[in-house]
Amino acid sequence: MHIEKNICDSIVGTLLSIDGKSKDNFNSRLDLQAMGIRDQLHPIQRGNRVILPAACYSLTSNEKKEFCKFLKEVKVPDGYASNISRCVQVNERKIFGLKSHDCHVLMQQLLPLAIRGVLQKNVCVVIVELCSFFKQLCSKVLKTDQLEHLENDIIVTLCKLERIFPPSFFDVMVHLPIHLASEAKVVGPVQYRWMYPIERYEMSHQEEEYK
Repeated sequence: MHIEKNICDSIVGTLLSIDGKSKDNFNSRLDLQAMGIRDQLHPIQRGNRVILPAACYSLTSNEKKEFCKFLKEVKVPDGYASNISRCVQVNERKIFGLKSHDCHVLMQQLLPLAIRGVLQKNVCVVIVELCSFFKQLCSKVLKTDQLEHLENDIIVTLCKLERIFPPSFFDVMVHLPIHLASEAKVVGPVQYRWMYPIERYEMSHQEEEYK
């Protein structure tokens, strides 16, 4: 669950260029320059200013606003998820304070819908593949042959991501999904091991104590 949250934070932070959360910044562009790859993304010096060229995953201000507006206005059934709209600032084009379960719902249900029409098709398809991996992995019933397909597919998906996002995007959390399908083969479906029910129980218990 924390792997899903960290990957979700990295994707959303990079797409919206959120300070402190975006994996695409001046230092990451210098890394590209030092490695001699992706010349079109190298920083450009113009007088006293340094310009970072737009990448294929870069969104315009209007596209960021449309992305945030979708998440601000989305409605879900009672008890399905928390009020994600409270974390969205449309005018500032920022998302903050997402909990683990918020990111779980965002990755598996909302993000594939939110990026349609605002991202380039090749970027959109790869992110949807990643979201689909987590959704299938969290199924109530898992079959061995399905897990083997997931195990092979996630390798290809991460390779596609490497062709899109900068190297700074790929921390250890982005690597760990490679092992999740193998882990599910050994210990079974994910929902018997994650902490969401326990966290919800503890939260309700704390609310009763404060009443």
